[in-house]
Amino acid sequence: MSTLLHIDSSARFTGSITRQLSAAYVEQWQAKNPSGKIVRRDLAKDTLPHITEALIGAYYTPADKRSAEQQSIIALSDTLVDELLAADTLVIGIPMYNFAPPSAFKAWIDHICRVGRTFGYTDKGATGLVTGKRAIVILSRGGVYSEGPAQGLEFQGTYIRGVLGFLGITDVELVIAEGVSMGEEKTKQAIAQAQEQISANV
Repeated sequence: MSTLLHIDSSARFTGSITRQLSAAYVEQWQAKNPSGKIVRRDLAKDTLPHITEALIGAYYTPADKRSAEQQSIIALSDTLVDELLAADTLVIGIPMYNFAPPSAFKAWIDHICRVGRTFGYTDKGATGLVTGKRAIVILSRGGVYSEGPAQGLEFQGTYIRGVLGFLGITDVELVIAEGVSMGEEKTKQAIAQAQEQISANV
């Protein structure tokens, strides 16, 4: 049975393009995988705490040496890592806020980047432990950042491709709807192109 991890990070519950497009992917995936399992994680509805000194301490304490308090502190992070490791496919909706992903998404990253669980170190450096997975990353942007004068301010797709690759997820498809604040026609065109790309990658 295939498992899909569906993550949304937009703070907007109505009118969100990334929510619309990630839902479209899930619908098509479910049609092709009727017996598949879908795990939902809404980072705006169920916000994650940002990391603290206590959580970092729990991360770097061996599991069999953690105190009861540390076990409680790290429990949510363990759940998030378990969800990631159990998934075959990820679909992640990420709008651009001030040139980068929302802080809610960064909080998720900080919970799932775990040495010994999702990445490790060898004598040659860091190595990803989350392998054999596919990620469909749906991005929306008010302006155009794939080319032109604003290209150097694109810290959204480059960031997520980089961090997923660091963890071992190298099969990453970026679905980008950009220029969505540049008029109704431009928005419709961007969404239509993204929908076509989604259908081609289910």
